[in-house]
Amino acid sequence: MTDLFIDTPADLEALCVRLRGRPWLTLDTEFIREKTYRARLCLVQVASDDVVACIDTLALDDPGPLLELLFDPATTKVLHAARQDLEIFHDLAGGRVPAPVFDTQLAATLAGFGEQIGYAELVRRLLGVQLDKSQARTDWSARPLDPEQLSYAADDVRHLREAYAALHARLESADRLDWLEEDFATLVDPETYRNDPESAWRKVRGANQLRGKQLAVLRALAAWRETEAAAADRPRRWIMDDATLLALARSAPSRRDQLGKVRGLSDGLIRRHGADLLELIRAARDAKATTEAPPPRPRPMSAAEEAGVDALMALVRLQAHRHEVSPATLATRRDLEALVRGERDLPLLTGWRHGLVGELLQAFLAGEVHLDYGADGLRMETTGST
Repeated sequence: MTDLFIDTPADLEALCVRLRGRPWLTLDTEFIREKTYRARLCLVQVASDDVVACIDTLALDDPGPLLELLFDPATTKVLHAARQDLEIFHDLAGGRVPAPVFDTQLAATLAGFGEQIGYAELVRRLLGVQLDKSQARTDWSARPLDPEQLSYAADDVRHLREAYAALHARLESADRLDWLEEDFATLVDPETYRNDPESAWRKVRGANQLRGKQLAVLRALAAWRETEAAAADRPRRWIMDDATLLALARSAPSRRDQLGKVRGLSDGLIRRHGADLLELIRAARDAKATTEAPPPRPRPMSAAEEAGVDALMALVRLQAHRHEVSPATLATRRDLEALVRGERDLPLLTGWRHGLVGELLQAFLAGEVHLDYGADGLRMETTGST
């Protein structure tokens, strides 16, 4: 099979006609985003059972035929670690997300390959193929692309076909395909990729240290930074980094000369945006509405509670080993700490996780199950059994 390189509208249209109506396509992207707010799409790779193609999106003014292909609800789009790729199409298509999808990284966690396995490692372990990693740090925006780059890019969808078939078969035989539905639904939900300026403060490192008026100021400044970064298509940190946002929120300057004393605020930024920043700070400090605070830090756990979490973690590991899944897929230590504290709105108590491990953990906390160590190692027993 000859790989196709698509860099003209006519070739793109012909490829999309050829691929239209396929039950599945493997999909990957190459992009850069070091100097922009949104990722700059440079290459799209697609493959079916008889086609492997690299599409030069920088050479094509109209991605319409490609988007039409990818948004066909009759075709499953197969990706590995899909979130960044889907975010690119969300931005490119005005807030829509290709669906349905199958993420082989998520699927691999239910097939015994551990948490967040990389594509190259999955292909090595599943197919016995060693992928070339020499182009991992290449500049995908530079043209022309050489044969080594295109071969490397094509491999990202070439071997994904076999990986998808193998994982799908494993999960189908184990009756686990429906376990993935909730995670896949999150991946294709446009809200997953929406950057709401009013919620931008939640992503600021250190925001949980602030309360009251300081938090109100941070919220206003973070929303301003998000809007400015999106409008200029520049990374958030190029507008203002998190440390400077926190410093401004804490000091809340009211005069222009005070802005110059805030570490991280350049003279140029003050000259361009000083008046706006001061007005934002003033309005946030004067607002009567109470700003929603970050959730309080959980209280320190007692020694008995820590021991309980350790026991629950052992149960999770036992169940994970028994069912050949990653323990973190069932529950994290943070989940178990919340369960011991009395929280019940947890992923491990819903859906397939509830039947696999949630009921067992609740039974342990109720004293209906205990751990025992015998000649065959650690095991679970029902209270009262011999």
